[in-house]
Parts: sequence; C-alpha cells; structure tokens
Amino acid sequence: MKCSKSFTWYLFGVFFTIFSTQSYAVPALLTGRLTCEYMENPLGIDIRKPRLSWTLESVLRNQRQTAYEVLVSDNQKDIAGLKGNVWQTGKVSSDQNLHVEYNGKALSAFKRYYWRVRSYDTNGQPSEWSKIAWFETAMLQPEDWTAQWIGDGSKQFEKDEDFYKNDPMPLFRKSFDTRKKLTAARLYIAGVGYYEAYLNGRKVGDHVLDPGWTSYEKQVLYCVYDVTALLRPGTNVAGVMVGNGFYNPLPLRLFGTFNIRNAQQTGRPAVKAEIRLEYADGSTEKILTDESWQTAPGPVVRNSVYLGEHYDARLEKKGWASDKTVSGWKNASVTNGPSGRLTVQMQPPIRVTKVVKPVSVREVRPGVFVFDMGQNFAGVARISVSGKAGNLIKLRYGEDILKDGSLNVMTTVTGQIKSGRGGPGAPQIAWQEDNYTLKGEGREVWAPRFTFHGFRYVEVTGWEGTPGLNDIEGLRLNADLPQNGNFESSSTLFNKLLDMARWTFLSNVFSVQSDCPAREKLGYGGDIVGTAESFIYSFDMANFYVKAVADFANDQRKEGGITETAPYIGIADRGPKDSGSGPLGWQLAFSFLQKQLYDFYGDKRIIENNYETFKKQVDYLRTQASENFFYRDISDHEALDTKPEAFTASCFYYHHVKLLSEFAGIIDKKEDSVAYGKLAGTIKGAILEKYLVGNSGRFDNGTQSAQIFGLYYSLAPEAQKNAVMKQLESEIARHKGHISTGLFATKMLFNVLSDQNRNDLVYLVMNQREFPGWGYMVDKGATTIWETWAYSDNIYSQNHPMFGSFVEWFYRSLLGINAVSAGFEKIKLKPQPTGDLTFAKGSYQSVRGIISSDWKIENGRFIFKASIPANTRAEIWVPSKEGHEVLESGATTDASKGLRFLRYQDGYAVFDAGSGNFIFTSQL
Repeated sequence: MKCSKSFTWYLFGVFFTIFSTQSYAVPALLTGRLTCEYMENPLGIDIRKPRLSWTLESVLRNQRQTAYEVLVSDNQKDIAGLKGNVWQTGKVSSDQNLHVEYNGKALSAFKRYYWRVRSYDTNGQPSEWSKIAWFETAMLQPEDWTAQWIGDGSKQFEKDEDFYKNDPMPLFRKSFDTRKKLTAARLYIAGVGYYEAYLNGRKVGDHVLDPGWTSYEKQVLYCVYDVTALLRPGTNVAGVMVGNGFYNPLPLRLFGTFNIRNAQQTGRPAVKAEIRLEYADGSTEKILTDESWQTAPGPVVRNSVYLGEHYDARLEKKGWASDKTVSGWKNASVTNGPSGRLTVQMQPPIRVTKVVKPVSVREVRPGVFVFDMGQNFAGVARISVSGKAGNLIKLRYGEDILKDGSLNVMTTVTGQIKSGRGGPGAPQIAWQEDNYTLKGEGREVWAPRFTFHGFRYVEVTGWEGTPGLNDIEGLRLNADLPQNGNFESSSTLFNKLLDMARWTFLSNVFSVQSDCPAREKLGYGGDIVGTAESFIYSFDMANFYVKAVADFANDQRKEGGITETAPYIGIADRGPKDSGSGPLGWQLAFSFLQKQLYDFYGDKRIIENNYETFKKQVDYLRTQASENFFYRDISDHEALDTKPEAFTASCFYYHHVKLLSEFAGIIDKKEDSVAYGKLAGTIKGAILEKYLVGNSGRFDNGTQSAQIFGLYYSLAPEAQKNAVMKQLESEIARHKGHISTGLFATKMLFNVLSDQNRNDLVYLVMNQREFPGWGYMVDKGATTIWETWAYSDNIYSQNHPMFGSFVEWFYRSLLGINAVSAGFEKIKLKPQPTGDLTFAKGSYQSVRGIISSDWKIENGRFIFKASIPANTRAEIWVPSKEGHEVLESGATTDASKGLRFLRYQDGYAVFDAGSGNFIFTSQL
C-alpha cells in the first residue's frame, strides 16, 4: 500500500506523540557525530592530548546526558570487544559531550587509535556503544621528522627585476622498492610555497594550493595522506612539483609600498617529505627527502599568487613521476628551508568545490574573446584546446566589462599597481593573467596549479579558430568548509543576498580569510571582526579560525601589538606608532576570534593557549593609551559619514580590555579578571564622560556609526538609552531610510537593533533598492558583495565579504538562533518576524546538534516549528499577544512534556524547554 505524504506525516506525529509522552526503560539517547579536534576520523594530528566530542540524538523530549564512558584502544580487536587498552574512563558523571580531553597512556607517533563512547540518559540508562571512530597521530615532536628540506640548488635572484623573468619550477622524484607485503603507507609532506605530490603517475589527494599560508619563520604546515592504494609491489616512483606561493613571492610593492619579501621569511621553493611504509611482518620503512632525490626543471615557467601562472606544455617530462628511470636529471640539494615549526594542517583543505560553466562568449575584437561565467567567484579557468606546438593561449581575468564588452581588469589589479608603482621589473598594470603554450598533441586540457584569481569574465587570446562555451570552464576553489547553516524566507531579495554572501565568503577562504581574492588576498583583522559570526553561521569555521588565531599570534610584534593582517606583510595603517602594530579595530581580531570559538564551539583551550599573548598585547596597548583614550584608528572603514575616529579607537581599546577580563575569568585567573575588569570600567567611564554630549543622547558626531558604537558597547546610562536610540533613528531618517555605516557599525547595527526589538529599522535599511544599500548592488547586477556601497569599475573590489554581516542577522534575528552559554549548551530561540515577511525557515548545525527554526504567518496566526538538540536546554520565545493562549502540538502548553511557561515579555510568550521538536501556534 502506498501512503500519501500527509498520511506519512500523520503516522510520524502519532508515533512522536506516543513516545514523547511515555517513559521507557530503554535508553533514550543515541550517539551521533564523533569528532576529534573538530574532525571526523582525522588522518593526522600532532596534539598529545586530543579532545573528543560527540553529538547526541533522541526521539524523546527533554533528554540530557547524565554520564558517559569513553574507550580508546590502539587496535581494532580490543575496541570491537569493548576494551580500551590505552584509556578507559569508566562511568563519568557529567553532561560534558564536547572537548573531553584524552587522558590515557601517552600517545605514540604514527599510530591509529580507535575510540567509542556511550552516554547515560536522564533516567541513567546507557545508550548503545557508538560506532567505532578513530584518529591517527603524525609527528608528535620535532625529532619524529627525519627527512630533510630539499631544493634544486638554484640561487635566489639578487635583483628585483629578475624575479619577473622565466624561472622554471623544479620537479623532484625518487624511485623505491617495496619487496614485502604492504599493509599501510602514509605520505607526510610540506612543500613551500605550494606543491603537488604524485605516486606512480597519479596525483596524491584532491587538495590544491597546499599547504596553507603561514608566517614561515614561525610555523609551516604539512599534510598527511593515505597512499596505500597508490603503491604497487616492486618499484614505485614518487614525484613532487612545487610552486612559489607566498614563500617565494614577487617583490611587488603593493600599493606602491609593501613588499612581502621584506616582512616575511622567504626562499626558493623546497619540499620536505616522508613516505612511511608499514609491512605485514610488523616492520616499517621510510622514504625520506634527501640528496638522493632527483630534480629537473618542469613546465611551470612562471608562477605568482598575484599575477598568475605561465605553463609551457612542450617542457613536460613524460613519465617523470611514474617511470623507473629518466635521463637528464641531477641530484637534489639539501637546503635550510623555512625555520618555522612543522605542524599538521588542520583547517579544511582547498579543493575544487564547483565547476562553473560560462553563459556566453563574445568576440569583442578580432581574435579577442570574452567569456562571461555568469558569476563572480575565486579560482581559475580550465581550457580544452588543440593547436600547433608553440601556440600561446593567454587568459586574462576581471570582475567587470567595459561598455563595448571588452574586459575591465581594474577592480582586480594587484595592490592598485596601475601606473608603474610596483617596483623594478613589475608590470605597469598588475592584472591577473595565465598563459598556456601548447605542445601540439591533440586535445590538451589545462588549468593553473599554483595561483588563483577573482573573476567573472575571462578574456582569451591566441586561440586557433573560435572557442566555444564547451572549451572553457571555471574551477571554483576555496577551503572546503562544511556548510553549517541554511536559511530561506519569503523575501526574494534576502534569498538573493544570502546566495551572494555565500559566493563572496567562499571566494575569500584560501587558508586565510581574505578581503578580496584578487587585488590583495590578505587576512585583514577588521574584516574578520565584521563578518566572523556570519561566516560561522554559514560554515564550520572551527579549525579555520583556530589557524587564524595562530597566524595573528605568530606575527605579534616584539612590543606586544597585533598586526593589521596575518600573516603580516608590512601594512600598519593608523595603528600605534611602533614597529608594525595594526589599528585597534584590526588588532581586535586576535581576541575576537577566540571569543567566537568559545561561544560557538565551547573551545576553552584556545583561550588558555593564547592568554599570555593576549595579555602582552593589552599591556602594550596600555602603554600606548593617553589617559585611557586612543585617537588614531581607521575607524568605521567605508562609512559614508565623517568617521568618529578617536571615539571608535577608544571603544576598541575598551573591547580589548573587557575581553581580557572575561577570558581571565573563564580560565580561573581571578586576580587578572578583577584587575582588568576595573581597568575596563575606568576606560568605559572616561569614554562616556568625553563622548556622550550632555543629555542629548548623541555620541561624538552623532552619525549612525557613532550611535551604533555607543549602543553596541552599552556605554549610555539607562536614563539616556532612549535618547541614544532616537538619535540613531533620526540619522536613519536623515539618510531617507538608508544605511551610512562602514565595516564595523554595519555588523553592530544588526546586533543593536535586534537587541532593542527594532527589526523594523533593520528591515527598512535592508530593503532599499537605491544607493546606498544591498538592494542597489543586486539591481546593478552584482553576484557577490562589493567592497563599497557605491558601484566601482576601477578602484574597489566587487567581491568583498565586509558588508556580508547581514547573514548573522538572518540567523540570530529572523530565525532567532542564539547561544546563551558556551557551545550552545543553553540556547535562546527568539524569531523576530518583521516587515511583510510571511515565513522564514532554516537551521544551524551547532557542535551539539542541529538547531532549527521554521515559522510562518497564516491568517493572523504565528506557526513556529522548533528543534532543540539533546543535551541542551532552550529559552523559546513565541510571538504572542499577552493573555492569548499558545498551543504546542495542538494542545495547551501546560500539557506539553519538556516545556514550562516562564513569562510574557516584549510581545512574546517565553518558555523554558528541554530538547526535542515543538510546534507552537499563537495569535499575533
């Protein structure tokens, strides 16, 4: 018998109602996703005491974990037999299911460990043991590395202009034998700047642009691959191709000034790798990079992260990574390589995450073809071409076109180098360009390996004949972040903006969260502060942001200041006058990210590990403050009104000190918490006295930015809060319902107005279709978010996350999903319908499980479906008229299991709820 969908849902409802209102002796909890350091079954970790986490699931309501047991074994037989031969916790009375620190026998390097967990429910009944999960250790200490850095022996250029000449990248290879039965093989590899590894002619893994960019003097990332399936009995061949990346950058003067080579440790491309073989007889063998490896120049004749890649297919060496012997190669040279500590790359790798097909092609001049990919994004073009050997195909990239349809490169020009300011040898205009020289052997398919671009349009020249839509495609590249958030509403504009934001966000995650994927590619702290929460609601950012915190710590200045970008490239615009500290709003990223990792993921270790660094930073800022004030700052970058520079600088200083006091309390440093708490109070009082103008409710110059800063930092005394809001309202009215804020105040506006239950004002500015506003961008044809409110065809990027902070508002306010305590142990679910929205629905994959919010307005009723994960509690706010009854699953809330009415407040009926699924109906 075939059931209709409605009947199926009816049966589910009956089943759920029966099971949610009955008590059973059977366990109510099931274990869900098991992770180690945020990853499922990580192949390589170098943490001696890794943290284990698990989610919990239940079809019953109001379910909590009262205890847990963890087993860890170094072999499958023991773990299958429920024996933890390296760690067995026994029953631990605790509701903790996040970051349970391993505390068993000391872990060994190069070892796989298996683990299981079971949880005890509210009634003390144990769950079934979880599925078997595992983690595998890599090098746990520097001495575990036995390989050496190798290069091709070439000397670094001495003159800047020589860096712009052809410089073929080296290939490295090594043949080796496996004479016994192999059970496992791992490749541990660091290639700087970038690398691709091969075994027996096949590419290892699906990563691109590995490893992630770091301050190489302090830290170098390496990756771990399972290469067992790529090896064969007898002779094998390993090969590595390397590129410049950020380790050997061009001496370009970004903005006519900043040369990465002067700010970071650099060198010739090099590789350090070990292939570890495990045999059935229990023995092991290592194949190490050393002078026995062979090297020869490869077909990548030029490559720059910024300017692009030139590839000459005639120089390819057939069989270089698969044949037993080759001719014309020399021995590699042992080299120093970068000096930073080698650590496992934990953030998600960069991959090809989407293939973008062009929507049109136009011949704008004879032999000049412009492809429209239909979407602005980051990545490279892949071509499929045939022609004569030696024929040169040129690909130029841009975000825009000119009126005649020809390519406009100007918004993507590296570091605004447009008039010969890039230094000796640099191009007059530093556009993005890839070149491919054909080998003349039938159909040739090629894409660059060691660069990436931001673009919508691709100009193609040198093509024999006329290229078609099937001859080129875009490879979208980005850190392969799992999508954690979903959102949809009745507003087509909001849905379009969310799509634009996702494309923008993914364009700017290439191991650092960048400002734009073409012109700069830099990890600006201010941009991170403005959008981190929007990124987190959209994607799993845990390990990505752990890496970002390390980047800022690595480049901390000697005096204690934090840099404007991480890794540091020399930019320090309007920061304290010292050796490279950034402006205070940009320095804030270091601590702000730690706060988000704690709030969203419950990560206390990130605060512990970075506390002394943060304290050093704040103590340094104290020496630079003038009677509790700062006066220099970039302020609310790209605001349309006059920026309240000194006021915002002092607010950022207050934010730093306030966070340090909070962090000290979290890690039980009570004296520090009290001392810095008092300092924060002193700074706040000084700001209030200096910048709140009488009883007017006006902060500093009274602009939208100034008022929002005052509200965001809760500076105003209670008696003046209404006046401060009225001044903000009048400023919005003065701008005819438009926004005039910049980087920081735009993000803060969503927080402030949501907290004040003034979503009507947010809705007003969000729906403007004329300049300035997001609707204006949409109507001008934008597919990603712009760097400025105004359309720019020459200076500013058209793919910039800075104004994407509205995504946070979609989740925090329209869906109402908020953490009340660290890691969403307690949740506040308060949807805030506004304007003419008739529905909004979505979910967020928290570290404790999926939180969902789905509401619609129908015939004057508010129908709200909410889902709360097991082992959490929530305060659920249901829009309702006071005194009108709220129903849950069609019955009074008094009869609803796991639900308790608390109060009416601000037009809401507020309930305390345990975990489970709820359906509320109320009268609006």
